[in-house]
Amino acid sequence: MTRRIRVRPLSHERADLKAALDRLYESYNAPDSATDPIQIVSRYDTKEDREIAGFCAAALAFGRVGSIMNSINQLLGAMGPSPATFVRRFDPGHDADAFRPMVHRWTRGDDFIALVWILKMMIDRYGSLEGFFIEGAAASADDVGPAIESFSARVRQIDLRRAYRRRKTPKPGVYYFFPSPSSGSACKRMNLFLRWMVRSDRLDLGVWTHLRPAQLVIPLDTHVVRVGRCLGLTRYSNPGWKMAVDITRALREIDPHDPIKYDFSLCHVGMREACGVTSRVRSASCPLREFCRGAGHR
Repeated sequence: MTRRIRVRPLSHERADLKAALDRLYESYNAPDSATDPIQIVSRYDTKEDREIAGFCAAALAFGRVGSIMNSINQLLGAMGPSPATFVRRFDPGHDADAFRPMVHRWTRGDDFIALVWILKMMIDRYGSLEGFFIEGAAASADDVGPAIESFSARVRQIDLRRAYRRRKTPKPGVYYFFPSPSSGSACKRMNLFLRWMVRSDRLDLGVWTHLRPAQLVIPLDTHVVRVGRCLGLTRYSNPGWKMAVDITRALREIDPHDPIKYDFSLCHVGMREACGVTSRVRSASCPLREFCRGAGHR
């Protein structure tokens, strides 16, 4: 049963901000509006391939955009035309060599092998990544925080000895791909993956059906932090899970049914240095400048 969302009237200030955010959203709601990893994921046609490609792409979404895109293409290229088929058939004893030379920032070959192994275990046990994820999700939950917590905890119960060639690793590098809100992490890449899977528009793929867009939490990166603080969407100064939830709460007041529809456009406004919050003079090119609370906002 779909949870009924109570919609409260917006103040004049919030209504004006919503109108500006909606215009910004529409200007970015196109596959070629900006270079982004989702463009790689969109090349695949089936739900099964999109969720595997999507998780791999989101997992590697840290660092410079060019490096991210290259690493995603390398990882998915090693899986062939159907990532889901490759993962289902994956055997570390026969298929791991293609991943060993790979490097992305501090992530190394064995970490990629372990990632594919974990994805295989999810599919083997639950049929899909969605099936594994929703095992820890509740339809009544306000957001996906508890589900991410459960997801990451259950991943840490998977035996990784075959992936790491039976070496004992006190903290396997692959766990970087599976953060938890309880640690304070903003879980940016996990929330990015969920946005792609759950939302549906000209960018986001909407291949999952068991979560509501209203439950999503914004993928918090440096650009969203900057613009969010500029617009007064958060009372927190330190990035982390609390800030991500706080910005999402403010956006949920503006759009209760789909609060993080604005994520892509807000992120890319920051990436293109259109936001002037870090300078003494507000940027004349910022499409949200009339709502800016000024440089140095706390």
